[in-house]
Amino acid sequence: MKISILNKSLSFLMAFVVFFSTLSFTIESHYCGSSLVDTAIFTKAKVCGEDIVDTTIIQKSCCKNEVNIIVGQDELKLNNFDDLDAQQQLFLTSYIYSYVSLFVSLPKQVVPHKEYVPPNLYFDIQILDETFLI
Repeated sequence: MKISILNKSLSFLMAFVVFFSTLSFTIESHYCGSSLVDTAIFTKAKVCGEDIVDTTIIQKSCCKNEVNIIVGQDELKLNNFDDLDAQQQLFLTSYIYSYVSLFVSLPKQVVPHKEYVPPNLYFDIQILDETFLI
């Protein structure tokens, strides 16, 4: 049971690692001056309102947006057994063969007296006859 739980947790961990290594996302930050106003992941950051300027007056804004794009791995390499060299193939086959042979089940043993029900005792003969083993 412990091995089953360990196996399932390691499988989940490996799936988690593969998922997050291939995940790409953006982190968008909005600064007004030198202070951070908002940070957003997967969405646009909220602006502070100073970016809205009148069309007649053009002035340089003190606000800026910073976008960090984190690119995940997009190509996963799948290897075949034939891609391995001869030593690796030999090691892998011998390891799998020895590992599988650990779990060979033993033949079932027959217990002949499994269904035997002893007779009901009405009297304890040893106490009645006062014979005791020492």
